[in-house]
Amino acid sequence: MSAETEPAEALRRIRPEEADQDIPIYVVWEITMKCDQPCAHCGSRAGRARDEELSTEQALEVVQALARLGTREVVLIGGEAYLRSDCEELIGALVACGIQAVMQTGGRALTPERARRLAQAGLAAVGVSVDGPELVHDKLRGNLGSHRAALRAIDASREAGMAVTANTQINKLNAHLLRETAAELRAHGIGAWQVQLTGPLGRAADRPEWIVDPWDVVPIIDTLAAIQLEAVETWRSSGEVGRPFAIMPSNNVGYFGPHEQVLRSRPLARESHFAGCKAGKHTLGIESDGTIKACPTLPLPYRGSNVKNLTLEEIWRTDRVVGFSRHRTRDELWGFCASCYYADVCKGGCTWMAHTTLGRPGNNPFCYHRVTQLRRRGVRERLEKVEAAPGVPFDFGRFAIVEEPWPSDP
Repeated sequence: MSAETEPAEALRRIRPEEADQDIPIYVVWEITMKCDQPCAHCGSRAGRARDEELSTEQALEVVQALARLGTREVVLIGGEAYLRSDCEELIGALVACGIQAVMQTGGRALTPERARRLAQAGLAAVGVSVDGPELVHDKLRGNLGSHRAALRAIDASREAGMAVTANTQINKLNAHLLRETAAELRAHGIGAWQVQLTGPLGRAADRPEWIVDPWDVVPIIDTLAAIQLEAVETWRSSGEVGRPFAIMPSNNVGYFGPHEQVLRSRPLARESHFAGCKAGKHTLGIESDGTIKACPTLPLPYRGSNVKNLTLEEIWRTDRVVGFSRHRTRDELWGFCASCYYADVCKGGCTWMAHTTLGRPGNNPFCYHRVTQLRRRGVRERLEKVEAAPGVPFDFGRFAIVEEPWPSDP
């Protein structure tokens, strides 16, 4: 699964009259779990196709239902989406319904010929996963040559006429290489870079030593903000047309530190800030067997009804598992988040990051504001593994928070 599935543009274009409505404007659709890379941090543990994946006829009905619900953008993922035999037909159907079709990919076999066919089918944009320089990327993706293939996929997609972005999962293997990664992406013409923390979901749950410590979010976000500000300054001084290089943080990169507006706003756009989990309000996830979730990266407890049993419209309107965030209140918060100044707006940050870490939502240790507030008290939080993941798609274990003294600065 290409785990970097945060909405880049669709949710930024929510119209004022839609802000208080529950419309699945942005949908991430896993059309197959078949994959050509054994990524060591894959949340869905992709590889083989799921049992009873949707038929072409069933998938085309989903397309029609999305159009009726008002969806504007669908991101096709896997596994590896291009490995599904009717992928181009599904793209064409989405476009015919007025829905923008985008693909997130590891790019292992996104050849120039395949890129041309996808573009001809109507695919508007491709996001390619690049998890750092070659050695780190290939280790995370489980394939020698994966990094070179990803860069070739970027070039092939652009030559086919599609918009191209890149996305990166940040973990202990690559957190110190953010500047190098940004420079490489910019050298390949990438103008928008989506970043996300690797969360303890799926195969990543088996490697807790790769998950950043909560206090690491401060230098990570500081570095990302510096890269963004430098890019804007370089763009202004160069006199180039268009837009400057843009960093787009996912919902698990947070929250409310001094760089919030720098990173949550597109460069030169209006100011913004994190406004809570939108899962099941303006976003929707579809698994390849037809199971519906509020967000594609949510773990097992958030699997809702299946389109084989109910219509997508019925699921969207009535399934409380899918619509959980519509009913969320501050009462669900616990730990530090329950008494946080930003609690009413943030509501504990990213649901999947909190739940896969601590076993339930409402308390998120991966927070800039939280780390800095605790540091004023001379403490920091360490995560201690207490339960292993069972080894199935979208599974997770459990960690406990251990407070310890903040080390003296060198």
